[in-house]
Amino acid sequence: MELTIGSVAVGLDTVWVLMCAALVFLMEAGFAALEAGFVHSRNSLNIIMKVLMDCTVGLLGYFFIGFALMYGIDKAGIIGISGFLIQGNFDHLGLKIPIYAFWIFQAAFAIAMATIVSGAVAERMKFGPYIVFSFVATVLIYPLAGHWVWTADGWLNKLGMLDFAGSAVVHSLGGWASLAAVIVLGPRTGKFNKDGSVNVMPGHNLPLAALGAFILWFGWFGFNPGSTLSGLDSNIARIAVNTNLAAAAGGTSAALFTLFRYGKADPSMAINGALGGLVAITAGCAFVEPISSLVIGGIAGILIVLAVPFFDRIGADDPVGAIAVHGVCGTFGTLAVGIFAEKGGLIYGGGLGLLGIQALGVTVISLWGFVSTYLLFSALKAAVGIRVSVEEEAEGLDVSEHGMTAYNELEHSAFRGLHSMLPVKEPVLVKKEALAQE
Repeated sequence: MELTIGSVAVGLDTVWVLMCAALVFLMEAGFAALEAGFVHSRNSLNIIMKVLMDCTVGLLGYFFIGFALMYGIDKAGIIGISGFLIQGNFDHLGLKIPIYAFWIFQAAFAIAMATIVSGAVAERMKFGPYIVFSFVATVLIYPLAGHWVWTADGWLNKLGMLDFAGSAVVHSLGGWASLAAVIVLGPRTGKFNKDGSVNVMPGHNLPLAALGAFILWFGWFGFNPGSTLSGLDSNIARIAVNTNLAAAAGGTSAALFTLFRYGKADPSMAINGALGGLVAITAGCAFVEPISSLVIGGIAGILIVLAVPFFDRIGADDPVGAIAVHGVCGTFGTLAVGIFAEKGGLIYGGGLGLLGIQALGVTVISLWGFVSTYLLFSALKAAVGIRVSVEEEAEGLDVSEHGMTAYNELEHSAFRGLHSMLPVKEPVLVKKEALAQE
């Protein structure tokens, strides 16, 4: 093949999109670690299995049906009707990269939306019904929202809604779907007392959760800059800077706010604050100045600290804070475009027009995520049940749903035999020896 400037540009853009798709897919590892760290040890394998099913069942669903509904030819602005199994003509998309590169990038987004819900329903949802949700989310719930905003025929796109990388399409959708899911599912046993007071149920491994957050942060450099679909777009540098600054501001504001409010900086709030900043900037990262990204991220971090206890107070049990991080901050970030966008933003003299469009768009998408998930979970609850028994919940879903535990050292027979041979010191003797050493 003869090399031309055009073919080289296509090659560079293709490599860029594939690299960014890999970064977005790596975010599933971040979700798995974050959520596993935020739950009890007896449920950590189960949450990882749910994330894994998003990557397996979800990808298959998006391949067979979801991508076509999202990016197929459409005359009504509601749903695509062509392109199943990535077959057919996609000229209407106007892509400068191969359709397969575009598909794998979009598929990584689809499973990210489904995975948002996995953390909210952790520690009490049956595995089988979750698989059904993951399939429906990537086949129907996410594709329709994406079609409305991210295709030329989409009705919200025609109105002028701006959501560059998915504060609304991915995060608000997933966040408010999570709220619907936990309402139908109900709280974990022991989370709330009869008087409505909340019992704190801390995760078993916050360092693991922090590692997950760092992986997610890293993956966001594919999520946001990759949405240009071109490595030759000069705006990718500013998008990356805005992404980074918003995360930094969110983590900082959450840590400082908890420090001043409670007297101690809360690690879980700081972790989710950084993620909230990332979620909030995702809609406007290509449209705002870096100073605006600091404001957006900083506000998002404070919203996290306020939103997490709010959802506890209304009885919505969310073990990982998914509703606050994705629902609240995704909604705020979408609205923030109408305020801070350099072209059309309120503070830049654009009036209320863009802000009104953003408000309409994020409201419709949030309601779609909430209502569709509520109906799906209600149907599954009536048909097969969606909750494990109280006994299974107490035993842990790792054992009841998968027949094994995440931490097996003390259960290994050889280890138990070795452990029984070790000398055991009486607590009193240990105490006396310790005092003697002092």
